[in-house]
Amino acid sequence: MQELKTYRGPAVRMGGSPEAIGRRLGELALPVFDAYMAQSRAWAAVSRWRGSAFAQELRAAAERHFPAHVAEIDAMAAALGWPAHDLFLWNCRGELIHNAPDGCTTLAVRTPEAGLIAHNEDGDPYLRGRCAVVEIEPEGKPGFVSFYYPGSLPGHTFAASHAGIAQAINNVRIREPRAGVPRMILSRAVLDAATLADALALLRDTPRASGFHHTVGGTDATGAVRIHSVEATAQRASMVEIGAPSGHANHLIHAGCENEAQIVTESSRDRQARLAELLPALGSTPDTADFVRILQDRAGTGLPIYRDDPLDPDDENTLATACMRVEPRRVTLDVWQDGVRTLGLQVGRGD
Repeated sequence: MQELKTYRGPAVRMGGSPEAIGRRLGELALPVFDAYMAQSRAWAAVSRWRGSAFAQELRAAAERHFPAHVAEIDAMAAALGWPAHDLFLWNCRGELIHNAPDGCTTLAVRTPEAGLIAHNEDGDPYLRGRCAVVEIEPEGKPGFVSFYYPGSLPGHTFAASHAGIAQAINNVRIREPRAGVPRMILSRAVLDAATLADALALLRDTPRASGFHHTVGGTDATGAVRIHSVEATAQRASMVEIGAPSGHANHLIHAGCENEAQIVTESSRDRQARLAELLPALGSTPDTADFVRILQDRAGTGLPIYRDDPLDPDDENTLATACMRVEPRRVTLDVWQDGVRTLGLQVGRGD
């Protein structure tokens, strides 16, 4: 099996039972996973939680609410030759180490014609050129296309489902997690939702262990496209509908967030400030090219939006840039790597 090459060809397709999907995900990650984890300072920190009561509580909550996704992780672990409890810990890294190295910047707007969600996926620099795009068709679910980190449950990056739902995730660094469903499992569950309303209800009603910022778009019951900015954390679920161009980095910004303990890194603060400078100049109807240009911005006085410094202070580089055009019941997904458009897919049924 050859080493994974990001977006050098079509998405890798798989489907069936949770065990079949997990096994294929593990096989896909196998060429790079051990070396990736051996160099990961995050894994060194996460692995200290082996056998802890809190880790056991996280698994119990995940099994209670989303047993199929735990089965996917366990099958992935078996294919990788890793203990299931270790791979589950890795998929709970945001709950176990509050400064997990998964960054990202997301832009969103709703125009009269469609919604746009654009996203820089920022992660461990070791993963440059070592990730993949997967198309997954679980039994009895709509199916989806997602960026895939080796060994991590798909869904915590950017993805579009065949139900016409788009999701982009921003890491937020919550200082006070609690027993509940780990955020990466909840993000994966959103991609199984049959409707936008179901996806938002999952984020609102599921007991959450820590938190992510989700930008979620899709079609409402009236047939209209809606885009929502959702800060779904251990303490609250704040949902703001997006109209005008907006942006989100890696800390909570909705009203009320001041009551929740979080880590705000210098990079996240600088990127949020740079977005505030750049977005007003776009007017009310930016297009894909406008959003991609902002996400590739390296200017400004602080740390840049586009991140390619191997000494990045948060241990993150931009692995890919995606733009998702959300239309009634379908999503057009385009992906750029190193400034070159490398993938274009239409996901969903359409009208």
